[in-house]
Amino acid sequence: MELYDFFKSVIDMDIAAVVICDLSHKIVYMNPAAKERYSKRGGGKLVGNSLLDCHNKASNDKILQVVEWFGKSSQNNCVYTFYNEKENKDVYMIALRNKDGELIGYYEKHEYRNRETASFYEI
Repeated sequence: MELYDFFKSVIDMDIAAVVICDLSHKIVYMNPAAKERYSKRGGGKLVGNSLLDCHNKASNDKILQVVEWFGKSSQNNCVYTFYNEKENKDVYMIALRNKDGELIGYYEKHEYRNRETASFYEI
């Protein structure tokens, strides 16, 4: 088993949408939750397209600002971008870096605030 398979599985099993972009803002990967969440906008067909085509100018300006900040230091890796009241979640932009610490892309991370309703170890 390759290490790649383990990392891909972590992303694919996440219940939150994960959309990974390269530095040209091209969507390079969407996990199953993202494909479902954005199905009305094309779902998996968005892969290969620019993330900037999915947002308004104000949002694009913020995305560009954050990616520029990520590029200024290998210590600049996480920015709190939004609170979604309807879904009770915090949203962050996260830098993606290679093993040498070079910026290679970014993704949006969703942290839900709702307490889990399942019982412990419910299987």
